[in-house]
Amino acid sequence: MGPAVVTPYALTVDAGTGDLPDADHLLHRMAAGLALPEDVFGCTHLVRGGRPRVVVSLSLPSRPLPETLRERLAGYGTVSPGLPDAGGRAVLYPGAFALTGTMTVAELLAGSAIARVRVLGTPEPPDPRTRVVTRDHVRPQWQRDELVLAATPAPGGTLVPFEVPDPTPCCAGH
Repeated sequence: MGPAVVTPYALTVDAGTGDLPDADHLLHRMAAGLALPEDVFGCTHLVRGGRPRVVVSLSLPSRPLPETLRERLAGYGTVSPGLPDAGGRAVLYPGAFALTGTMTVAELLAGSAIARVRVLGTPEPPDPRTRVVTRDHVRPQWQRDELVLAATPAPGGTLVPFEVPDPTPCCAGH
């Protein structure tokens, strides 16, 4: 994890969450329970060190979060100002809920806050007409101040987001 990024537009919540799926559920509960603005960015951040965990951040691109939000977030965990690092894996972002089913790269980019799609193993961006099978689970990451979706080639000339919706836990079946 990189250095903290202090901004009046972001808050971090440490609920002691142990994995990404639980952090995703926490962000969705926050969005539903707190009536967060539609343009909010809710991200997960891995914290390493003495107590590894996943923290979540909420931020708005160009304005401070509502004053009362910090108090309401305290019911979910320890709240601190700013972002834990400059990265983050986006779960809540403008257009996220519309990224379902199969759509073209152009539609995905036009309908969401994702700025680019990067196909792993290829140097060039995908053709805008390439179909993306979202699996209803699209988790772009912040890279140099833009949301970038990592994707992999799939059957039929399609792409799928690199992150799978239901990953098999490490050492499952052992």
